[in-house]
Amino acid sequence: MEVANLEILFLLFLGKPLWMWLLFITIVIALLVFDLGVLHKDDHEIGVAESLKLSAMYIALGVAFSGFVWWSFNYQISGAAPDVAGTLMTGAEAAKLYLTAFVVEKTLAMDNVFVIAMIFTYFAIPRKYQHRVLFWGILGVIVLRAIMIGLGATLVAQYSWVLYIFAVFLILTGLKMMFMGDKPMDISENPVLKFMKRRMNVTEELHGNSFFVKKPDPKTGKLVRFATPLFLALVMVEIVDVIFAVDSVPAVFAITSDPFIVYTSNIFAILGLRALYFALAAIIHRFHYLKYALAVLLVFIGSKIFIADLLGLEKFPANLSLAVTFAILSAGVVYSLWKTRKGSTGDVSG
Repeated sequence: MEVANLEILFLLFLGKPLWMWLLFITIVIALLVFDLGVLHKDDHEIGVAESLKLSAMYIALGVAFSGFVWWSFNYQISGAAPDVAGTLMTGAEAAKLYLTAFVVEKTLAMDNVFVIAMIFTYFAIPRKYQHRVLFWGILGVIVLRAIMIGLGATLVAQYSWVLYIFAVFLILTGLKMMFMGDKPMDISENPVLKFMKRRMNVTEELHGNSFFVKKPDPKTGKLVRFATPLFLALVMVEIVDVIFAVDSVPAVFAITSDPFIVYTSNIFAILGLRALYFALAAIIHRFHYLKYALAVLLVFIGSKIFIADLLGLEKFPANLSLAVTFAILSAGVVYSLWKTRKGSTGDVSG
């Protein structure tokens, strides 16, 4: 019986043994429990120092996970674990692809910070309750990204030409970011927000850290459940993640079609960014020009599959991909910091 139970752990799920997925989910759950149950047991305003320390911890864990990726992929190739579908990667190549995807996801997700700050401002959410929204929002991200990546992996496995569609989409998105800019998000006109306000009982004011409260119905006097602005903010944060995932998920699939690398790099990047939010939100204007580097990066990532075909390569070299990614993003960060060095924010609404 014990042998049979162990064999279950080596069954393949999306090309990887079940134990690899279970280990990753266990790590994520442990981090979330530690975050909410220990570090933020009580609601409090998170300062810049605490935000940077927590973010550094998540970044270190995300980078360290590349070591597990390296080991686990070599472990599979050695025959100690069941084979995976398709071409096996060496541990070194898998680790480089994971790090590239992690860096790309981390940087793409930085755009979320500006929009999330707008959401909190619109709903007048105090800083001491913002972490609660971001924490519960990450649970939705874990599920939503899993669904989107699972669907993407299935499509890529069945129809390899889908990768070319992803690539063209990324190139067009990058060009749009580069030449057309971004329109400011009008939260009040969001159709989901309008729908919730029409169909749900919503309080005008916050009720501490509660997402729902019971209050007398104005018409009947009976106690009914009301949603608070904190819940509306949570829903809007989730919607923002779905919108940004439309860009970020294809971007990672253009780097690698391995679902394990795609999903783990996504989640580690987002976990860390939510922690960094409280430090980054105050200085997001200093990274205004980073969006142009992101535009170039999206064009590069989308172009890789076509460049590899033109050069007769099976895939774009992982070493070169990681190096170019770091070069583009480093240039964007340095240029942004240099342009805003005198404290002038300029027009950062785009």
